Amino acid sequence: MKLTTAQALVRWLIAQRGELLDGTEVPLFPAVFAIFGHGNVLGLGTALHETRDRLPVWRGHTEQGMALAAVGLAKATQRRQVGVATSSIGPGALNMVTAAGVAHANRLPLLLLPGDTFAGRAPDPVLQQVEHFDDPTRTVNDAFRAVSRYFDRITRPEQLIATLPQVARVLTDPADCGPVALALPQDVQAEAFDFPDALFEPVRHRLPRLRPDLRALEDAAGAIRASRRPLLVLGGGVRYSGAARAALELSQRHGVPVTETTAGRTLVPHDHPQHAGPLGVTGSFSANALAAEADLVLAVGTRLQDFTTASWSVFSPDVLLVTINAARFDAVKHGALAVVGDAREGLGGLAELLGGWRADPDWTARAAAERARWDAYVDGLRAPGPGMPTYAQVVGVVNEVSGPDDYVMTASGGLPGELIGGWRTIGSGGSGTMDVEYGFSCMGYELAGAWGAAMARPGGVVSTLLGDGSYLMLNSELFSAAFAGHGFVAVVCDNDGYAVIDRLQRGQGGAAFNNMYADCRTTHAEPPRVDFAAHAAALGCTVVQADNLDDLRTAYAKARTDAHAGRPAVVVVRTQPSAWTEAGAWWEVGVPEISDRPAITDARTALDELKKRQVRYLSR
Repeated sequence: MKLTTAQALVRWLIAQRGELLDGTEVPLFPAVFAIFGHGNVLGLGTALHETRDRLPVWRGHTEQGMALAAVGLAKATQRRQVGVATSSIGPGALNMVTAAGVAHANRLPLLLLPGDTFAGRAPDPVLQQVEHFDDPTRTVNDAFRAVSRYFDRITRPEQLIATLPQVARVLTDPADCGPVALALPQDVQAEAFDFPDALFEPVRHRLPRLRPDLRALEDAAGAIRASRRPLLVLGGGVRYSGAARAALELSQRHGVPVTETTAGRTLVPHDHPQHAGPLGVTGSFSANALAAEADLVLAVGTRLQDFTTASWSVFSPDVLLVTINAARFDAVKHGALAVVGDAREGLGGLAELLGGWRADPDWTARAAAERARWDAYVDGLRAPGPGMPTYAQVVGVVNEVSGPDDYVMTASGGLPGELIGGWRTIGSGGSGTMDVEYGFSCMGYELAGAWGAAMARPGGVVSTLLGDGSYLMLNSELFSAAFAGHGFVAVVCDNDGYAVIDRLQRGQGGAAFNNMYADCRTTHAEPPRVDFAAHAAALGCTVVQADNLDDLRTAYAKARTDAHAGRPAVVVVRTQPSAWTEAGAWWEVGVPEISDRPAITDARTALDELKKRQVRYLSR
């Protein structure tokens, strides 16, 4: 059939079908987020208008924000659906690069369709074009190459026939999953071609499950049987594979303590007998204590980021690392005994090979004992006290009121540590009801991502927790969600600045500088303050303010009701800037070797000493 490039692309999007973990068929591309400009309004915009009843289009208000909403949608569907974002050329396109970085770092699918300059070059230089003196084929869209799993520039309509199968492959492959950028020159968008009908036939993309090599499984099972103090670490790959049940069965049957990474949080029921708590810098001292003594770590579906491994200081230098991962890139890290394959298939295969083996019973019992210590610590942090609420108390209120179908989010600042370490999974776990974007830790994801998550999870309440800094960084998609009718709850914790970076700065010997408002340059004797409540109300949100814990409980309960009615509800609460949950783990940062400040010199000495504990390579 004769179609323009844009029409063919849109028809292909509609034809692609996805499959949820329970087997339900759904559109692979359920939503397009769009801001039109001269680079996409006539080509792609016209094609989207023609199919608006079959492919919903939602207007964003910043390109970065709407693309982050698409990322939040993908995460909330366990990578089984993909959000699409399109912009014009130049600044609109570049605004989406950060969102691509978020998707890339977190291994999440995202389809970006930035407009591009004319392939024919006749009107060059066009509005918003950056000219490259040495290479006329280069445009600002080449910036996507660094943050895309797959990049293509469509300079002829028929190129879609070859590239679209690769687009689908990357967006649905467990190992290669990540953002795809298709740069679309505006003249090519409008060009027509006789496309084969078969390109637009429905295709159902099922989750491919790579079976691990039997010899690798046998080696892994032999190593586990030889251990006395194994530790099971569950990452995001367990979530996306739907492998939580298999992991928990292995843990319980064989007496292996289990812990979670950031991306794996809420997979394990809080009261599971082998649950040791979350692992790492933003985790718990209970899990970290077991990690320090484990003689074998079975890491499933995790890339072992520095906050999980405490900059590779959380494990014993003599530990044996065994990995199960769909991506060989991640499986072989640190010389691990690597099992490459699907998490559910790998865990099932291991369970068969382990037979009746069990870990040392004293070691098994340590998980509950250590976690009881952590629970008591968190209980103390959540208890009412004088002054403004703390982050831990805010998390406690949201946790206590939320139900098993609800979804909680954060991304940056101090709240990831409070949510990862302090949240207690509600119900049986397994489905992944938390999104802590701590791979790229993008300020502003909290609000934009919540819009996408609210689209994907209409049955429960999506609650997102953020600081005043993140709110000011990117808040425009509050209006997008309010206008579109997608409700969620945003709890804005106002602590007068970038408190967690101030903590890091001063904790490593630096002077308090340019983070808290009290330490920033101003010409005012009394600088202005942001009225977050008035601002959120002006963006179409319902707003509730809270001054203490009791107010917060009431405000959060009301906000949940407002969110159910289809409007974002913002709870504003002043919080303490210096009260934190401590997991007792180290994080390596760049402390200067030379400084006039004795405190920095001391911090550098401490850093050099701590680096001696750092495991650089884990041999078999």
